[in-house]
Amino acid sequence: MTDHQASSPETLQTLIRQDGFAFVTPETMRRLLAPTGHLVDWTAFAASWEQLGPDTYLAAKGRHRRRRHAVFSAGPAGGFTRPPHQPHYQSLDYNSLQGGIERWFEPVLPAIADGSSMQCILHFCRDFFGTLAPSVRQWHVEVHQFRIEARIGEAGEPTPEGVHRDGVDYVLVLLIDRVNIESGTTSIHAPDGELLGSFTLTHPLDAALVDDARVCHGVTAVTPHDPTQPAHRDVLVVTFRAVES
Repeated sequence: MTDHQASSPETLQTLIRQDGFAFVTPETMRRLLAPTGHLVDWTAFAASWEQLGPDTYLAAKGRHRRRRHAVFSAGPAGGFTRPPHQPHYQSLDYNSLQGGIERWFEPVLPAIADGSSMQCILHFCRDFFGTLAPSVRQWHVEVHQFRIEARIGEAGEPTPEGVHRDGVDYVLVLLIDRVNIESGTTSIHAPDGELLGSFTLTHPLDAALVDDARVCHGVTAVTPHDPTQPAHRDVLVVTFRAVES
């Protein structure tokens, strides 16, 4: 166990309160998810990354990313409500590359959004982040399915905007799969740029939990291990932002 790994919600929450982030191994993540449901549809859930649409906002810049997006609303308990599909928006303060515009992505498929794996992950996040912020009565939740593709002579960029904050309260980054790629190291930074820690999401269910209000994060470019074969990195990013009453 490293300084930023832990095996229980309480110790992970302590790490996040102290340092603003924590790395979670697949074994721990499975235990954390168990109380909120079961990953019975994981095979279909992971396979849905084959059905992502192109990120046309990046394609014009020669970068290769596919994604789907969904928004949910949730209180401190109960279910998650999915409003009509809406755009993803970040201000230029948080995304100098693509901020200041409404970005419309293909929606997360209903069977995936409503399936046991997604709902299990959402409920875990709400319970976990809700313990860190018990006064929050309403959450704005966004879900992003990302596939970063690496090609011959073209590294894939998981965070083309560089080290950044997302402009939310809390973030879960969950690795779904990585195929024929090298690198993709996550780095965590203080607001002044000081490196606080780094780790590589290598196995399905490797995860990072981040207090986005306190720290910045970035991911190094990924390159093909075998340049003659397809190469990609699939992640699920879930963000929670408190809605002011």
